[in-house]
Amino acid sequence: MNFKATLLGAAAAFAMAPAAMAERGADGHVNIIYWQAPSGMNPYLSGGTKELEAASLVIEPLARYNEEGTMVAWLAESVPTVANGGVSEDLTSITWTLKEGLLWADGSAVTSADVRFSWQYCTAEGGGCAQTEKYNDVTDVEIVDDRTVTVHFGVSKPFPYGPFVGAQAPIIQAAQFADCLGAKAPECTDANFKPQGTGPFTVTDFRSNDVVSLAANPNYRDASKPAFATATLKGGGSATDAGRSVLATGEFDYAWNLQLAPDVLAEMASAGKGTVVSSFGTLVERIMVNQTDVSADLGDRRGTADNAHPFLSDINVRKALSMAIDRDLLVEIGYGTAGRPTCNVLPAPAIYKSSANDACLVQDIAAANASLDAAGWAMGSDGVRAKDGVRLSMLFQSSTNAVRQDFQALIKQWWAEIGVETELRNIDASVFFGGDPASNDTFQKFFADVEMYANNFDGTDPESYMANWKCEEAPRPETQWQGNNMPRFCSDEYDALVAEMATTGDLNERARLAKAMNDMLMQEYVIIPLVDRGRVSAHANTLGGVILNTWDSELWNAADWHRVDG
Repeated sequence: MNFKATLLGAAAAFAMAPAAMAERGADGHVNIIYWQAPSGMNPYLSGGTKELEAASLVIEPLARYNEEGTMVAWLAESVPTVANGGVSEDLTSITWTLKEGLLWADGSAVTSADVRFSWQYCTAEGGGCAQTEKYNDVTDVEIVDDRTVTVHFGVSKPFPYGPFVGAQAPIIQAAQFADCLGAKAPECTDANFKPQGTGPFTVTDFRSNDVVSLAANPNYRDASKPAFATATLKGGGSATDAGRSVLATGEFDYAWNLQLAPDVLAEMASAGKGTVVSSFGTLVERIMVNQTDVSADLGDRRGTADNAHPFLSDINVRKALSMAIDRDLLVEIGYGTAGRPTCNVLPAPAIYKSSANDACLVQDIAAANASLDAAGWAMGSDGVRAKDGVRLSMLFQSSTNAVRQDFQALIKQWWAEIGVETELRNIDASVFFGGDPASNDTFQKFFADVEMYANNFDGTDPESYMANWKCEEAPRPETQWQGNNMPRFCSDEYDALVAEMATTGDLNERARLAKAMNDMLMQEYVIIPLVDRGRVSAHANTLGGVILNTWDSELWNAADWHRVDG
């Protein structure tokens, strides 16, 4: 199958089931709970899923993905293709046309200048945009007229749908963010907390790491939507609290990311007040292995490529850490049927799934010990291995969550069996995933030896996702500690594969390249995948219109949510 041929086909039509509502706001109030509270409403300043999800209620892209992973027009009139003339024959440009009459929540017109500005904002020097990979190879965003832009690429792009597609790359208002370019971006608190948007809701009050209050957007493009006049997105607490508030007490209408043991979830659901929804996508629970020294005495250069990690730079140590883990047991205690053991950071779609790393599915403590012995890491009398005066003693951080703390405890035990001493640390999820450049506790800053969390990507094409581990994507002071290359992995060979995929049209060749990148990361053991996680959330039986989407924001169709009889 040729990827260019795929582009020649017309974009799939998408018809959303009509919501049972009489008029905008007729159904009153909806309560949403995200136990990881958003720290802002600007996804360009955070790689955290909680910010992407919350912001998707307010700001939107030109196109996004539906629950089947199909790209659908959103703010754009249609999805450009070669067949409809929207993508140039040489694949070096794509032209988007905004829907007619689009307004920002403040009543001003949405124009092509806003689209161009969104690109300028994310690519401004020193701005620390967390989504720069979405704009790889873009040389210009040309304003054709008030509703039309042409995105120009410096190379032929068989998949030109990175810019402005999906929750990670929305359109922001140029007038509101005009003075927020570059290093000023994090300073624009009002814009970052209360962005003008085109989505179904607008922010009326924002309390960082706590609660977001929203009201129906008076200028939303469908006069009958949203059904709810107001909404509350409550953050904080735990996954247990969130699940109980929907399934057991009925206090909330929707609970996201119920990372709970299967028996706990089943007991809650037995109350009969809500429904658990789940589906597999590309979400992988993984351990990131830091390639840099995070010693505090390094000052401003701690956690940067200037200083290699004292022992995790040894592949034998990284490999042993992976070999010691029993992934089947982790799935059993943490996720049940909502999880699958995995040896890949790219588990889906099926064409991109590698089988080259499946040895990790079998725990092998003896082989891990033998490997460390052969590499000269001698076991000490205290049970901790050392070499040349360097002890295998690590800080292992993650977000606060019962399943993650269970995982940490088990992994600490397994690592002790191979002579690795581990200190455990858990950080409030709102802070850990918050992206605050002033905080030392974020997953981007990664001032620990290893860290565990889950992540995924928009849509079904992994080009932008695999570009996360390019050298330049490493968070560092120069990027306001933004970027998605948490391990600080750097390989010219890997970067070359990213560049090759960007210009490769044949789908099978794209799959080969994606697998090669996945395999390089896995066989370098800079990422240790654990569980291919299904998305698990819950909604009240009185909340209609919910369609779980693992390929975009879970709140992607909140405009269609409505109240029904429970």
